[in-house]
Amino acid sequence: MSEGQIRQSLSGFYDVFSDGELYRTRARGNFRKRRITPLVGDRVQFESSSPKEGYILEILPRDNALTRPPVANIDQGVVVTAVASPEFSTNLLDRQLIALEISNITPVIYFTKTDLIPDERYQEFETLAAGYRQIGYDVCLTREPFAESGLDELRGLLADKVTVIMGQTGAGKSTLLNHISPDLTLATGEISTALNRGKHTTRKVSLMPVAGGLVADTPGFSSYDTLTIGYRELGQYFPEFALASRECRFRGCVHLNEPGCAVKDGVEAGQFMQSRYDTYLQLLTLLKNQKPVYNKKK
Repeated sequence: MSEGQIRQSLSGFYDVFSDGELYRTRARGNFRKRRITPLVGDRVQFESSSPKEGYILEILPRDNALTRPPVANIDQGVVVTAVASPEFSTNLLDRQLIALEISNITPVIYFTKTDLIPDERYQEFETLAAGYRQIGYDVCLTREPFAESGLDELRGLLADKVTVIMGQTGAGKSTLLNHISPDLTLATGEISTALNRGKHTTRKVSLMPVAGGLVADTPGFSSYDTLTIGYRELGQYFPEFALASRECRFRGCVHLNEPGCAVKDGVEAGQFMQSRYDTYLQLLTLLKNQKPVYNKKK
């Protein structure tokens, strides 16, 4: 029996990477009975008589998993964010960051389309980037789009990690991947259509070696549309608020109207970004009004 990592799934076959070799395997029949689906990124135990034939016997415990794209054990998510066209929104960016925090995936922010904005607007983004860096996020922002310094920074972050690339349609996800690794030659804008070309096409999901790490080839991560957490938990997914909340007068403070709230004090003192607090309040209201979902499939 060997141990390896699923690098690709295609029509019920799983390519498992182990000791420098790829083995084509299938999942044992009892997986289906137990309603377990192996995911790309899973660490597995398998046996094989040849590189073309083998069986996955067991899936080792996952650190995390996403449904779109269906990948497990992800270290980080690069949020590709256009500064214009589509119009930039701190709210959307924050929601993407929160979705990653909830999934226990480290966020990285990469700004694109910086050539479309004038210098004074770019200055505003430098201030914004500094705010996100202060929280602890890695941020790639360069005056020239896809400047080598920003790409090098990102390549350094990709090394030895499993990464998903996410962002709005038109933000430049495929273009970014093409710049990082020109030998990939992903047809810009054609990826998602190729992947979703009707219900009968086979969904191929794979991890591609890029810059010394592995990148999920489906830039389709969009699981930030619904949040499935209670409103009292929300603050813990804003790292700067989670840290400050230890100083709040009341345990379980939701940073709304409570006296002695360190988060509100921090916002007023300019220690925290007003835009982050605004997103927090909006999501808090949303979650408070959300009907509880029972029997929700995980």
